[in-house]
Amino acid sequence: MKDLVIIGGGPGGYVAAIRAAQLQMDVTLIEKDALGGACLNRGCIPTKAYHYNAKILHELEKAKDLGIAIQNVQFDMKQAKDRKDAIVNNLADGIKKLLGQNRVEVISGTAEIIDQHQVKVGESLIDARNILIATGSKPAGLPIAGADLPGVLNSNEILELTDVPQSLAIVGGGVIGLEFASIFNRFGSKVTVIESEPRLLNLLDVEISKRMLVYLKKAGIIVHTDTAVQQIYAADNRLTLTARGRKEMCEIEAEVILLATGRQPVTDCMIRTGIELTRRGFIKTDQNFQTNIPGIYAIGDVIGGQMLAHVASEEGIAAVEHMAGINTLVPYHAVPSCIFTFPEIATVGMSEEEAKEQGIDYKTGKFQFAANGKAMTMAETDGLVKVITDQNETIIGMHIIGPNASDLILEGTMAVSNRMTAKELIGTIHPHPTLGEALAEAIRDIRGEAVHLAPKCR
Repeated sequence: MKDLVIIGGGPGGYVAAIRAAQLQMDVTLIEKDALGGACLNRGCIPTKAYHYNAKILHELEKAKDLGIAIQNVQFDMKQAKDRKDAIVNNLADGIKKLLGQNRVEVISGTAEIIDQHQVKVGESLIDARNILIATGSKPAGLPIAGADLPGVLNSNEILELTDVPQSLAIVGGGVIGLEFASIFNRFGSKVTVIESEPRLLNLLDVEISKRMLVYLKKAGIIVHTDTAVQQIYAADNRLTLTARGRKEMCEIEAEVILLATGRQPVTDCMIRTGIELTRRGFIKTDQNFQTNIPGIYAIGDVIGGQMLAHVASEEGIAAVEHMAGINTLVPYHAVPSCIFTFPEIATVGMSEEEAKEQGIDYKTGKFQFAANGKAMTMAETDGLVKVITDQNETIIGMHIIGPNASDLILEGTMAVSNRMTAKELIGTIHPHPTLGEALAEAIRDIRGEAVHLAPKCR
């Protein structure tokens, strides 16, 4: 009998497998597709590869402002795709080697849970003391006419394009939609975003999402908020999307339409088990990630919550440590989230609106990248750092929109996770000249002590 059978080899499943092996468990991991899951193969890594292509294109466009003359810049989408595929394959091979080095048995196939201690793969039955479901999520469809037409793609399919579409309409103004909007805008597509909610990125701090709207429009991206898509139809080799806004109907033509309307859990492996689900179809678990059936655990996207690769990995570690008798809690109050738009967005902890809703007597500090020397040298001055503390000046949230936000947020994550105070960070020397100085100044601004802000701006 195996100590643990894991279903799903994504960032939750393979990390859990390696941690379980470190804890001396005999582990089998079952994956029906490719190791690394959606994140590596169809999400985080492929889009970041394209994001870098888009960033370099923009750098070349503004080179003349830096005294550099470049002519006849051309972009080859197929070559970019080949590079993206090579990166993905290299990382997937690395995961396979790591699992082998940790003596994790890997089986390729579709798994089905028979009961709380038995999993079927093909014609084989595997007995296990514990089972961990890490099957992730898949793109959610949109129940409208025309959603299945050629040229209407989901977030997996758009990554396989070998040519840049002249025009791209994106249904959904969340993280996935806006990352693709930013990327293909810089690839040269005419991009239109349609969002049914009143504002984009509606889970973010309002000030940050409003700033993002300004930058999208500045980049030439057309945005329709509070607009619901009605149908899609094809005519004259073009796709047309009809949508209802607050005041009137509108029609949007595009060569390609991306449906970026969220993700749904993959739960095919446990249909016959009696595992309890939430109203939205996610698996219910307790704080140790155990389902209502003892010995069966679930982590990652399949349980809902913050559907992020690094969250799934932490949940996987916590779940297998619980199996080994180690009590580990995931610090959900300090989960960083990064959005690879232009400029980048990164956030951790509470937004200003959440602090208000919880009745917290909060303070905010802000600092613009336009006043940061390093940002000026990079010609990347859009954005700001926003810090939120409680009445005791304990840092409860940090929100960054600007250059390298995804790297800068680590300092905020450490502060929120360890419930550090503004005083502790004010006493930490930040090197000069760096983007990190903007964080230090935003924290000082909580007390009205920012050095590089004029008094009238406070």
